[in-house]
Amino acid sequence: MAALTMLRTSPAADAPKGVILCVVGARPNYMKMAPLLRALAATARAPPTVLVHTGQHYDPALKDRLFDDLGMRMPDENLDVRSGSHAVQTAEVMKRFEPLLDRYQPCCVVVVGDVNSTLACSLVAAKRGVPVVHVEAGLRSYDRAMPEEINRVLTDQISDLLYTTDRDAHANLAREGLKGEQVVFVGNLMIDSLHDALPRAIAPEVTLQGSGADLDAVLGSGYALVTLHRPSNVDEPEVLAELVELLRSTSERLGLIWPMHPRARAQLERFGLMHRLVRSRIVCLPPQGYLEMVGLMRDARVAITDSGGVQEETTSLGIPCITLRENTERPITVTHGTNRLLKRDAVALHAALDDALRGAWGQAGVSPEGWDGRSAQRLASHLTDWLARRARR
Repeated sequence: MAALTMLRTSPAADAPKGVILCVVGARPNYMKMAPLLRALAATARAPPTVLVHTGQHYDPALKDRLFDDLGMRMPDENLDVRSGSHAVQTAEVMKRFEPLLDRYQPCCVVVVGDVNSTLACSLVAAKRGVPVVHVEAGLRSYDRAMPEEINRVLTDQISDLLYTTDRDAHANLAREGLKGEQVVFVGNLMIDSLHDALPRAIAPEVTLQGSGADLDAVLGSGYALVTLHRPSNVDEPEVLAELVELLRSTSERLGLIWPMHPRARAQLERFGLMHRLVRSRIVCLPPQGYLEMVGLMRDARVAITDSGGVQEETTSLGIPCITLRENTERPITVTHGTNRLLKRDAVALHAALDDALRGAWGQAGVSPEGWDGRSAQRLASHLTDWLARRARR
């Protein structure tokens, strides 16, 4: 799709009435929404946007700094839901989101990703007859034990417009009866944010200042970036203990930098495992800002993760990624050659590290189709035209 010319003109007669309600709930949502808000603001005839933060993530380290790092305006509405069981959190988002439909009379609701807020706001909008637009539609792990998989499938089924990050998603959606003009490939908005952040990324040496780490020992021969947070990896003491030992053995080969998700740190402390990380070449950090994480990822020799976003970002950067999961909703990262799925197996992990450290995998400088930093422009243009067509009916 051709690049857009960013001009602001007077609203056309067929411009849609109302605003676009844009919903974010958890950290990965911000990286996808930030470029879209900018693109909509720069697109002629696009309705104004109202940014709704549900408060699903409320740790300042996971939320507030992201707005600055992403150049994203502060939310217009904060539902302040906070944590709870899946049922409680989803219900609370629904209850607090519904009055916004009366207040703003939106022309559509845009949701991103697969968190509880995504499904909750989609349900409310669909039942009120407000069009639902799902960004990052069609991703499937085919593992219904993952709460996110339930959120993805149900959100797609009740959405009016489905924007995809890769062509594989179209086949997934077609199997579920969703196809035709309802499904539109635009590329990956998270990579838009990554491209924007790279020139401003903070060097690892700066991030590690004050950590007490021996910078020569950790950074001298390269390091692995570690991120772990999924319940399947951190919620069972035996599993988490096994992972800690895998990381300890890995740290004998190269330094590890581990910005700890609050969930992972809490479980390590709960199960009495933090002491096993002492006197190893593992640097445990608090949650980092987006620019720090981009810098750590950009300069890593390999990433060890269970995060979907890290799988995508490392693929764009050409960094070898070892994903400690049995499946992924982002198989394009595997077929592209930058990501490998591994179980908690020391032999397999070290074999993968061997390949990564000798440069035997990865596609540096080559990104999947549409992961070019212009996905938000394509989406904003299509969405504005789609809304205008609806307004003429």
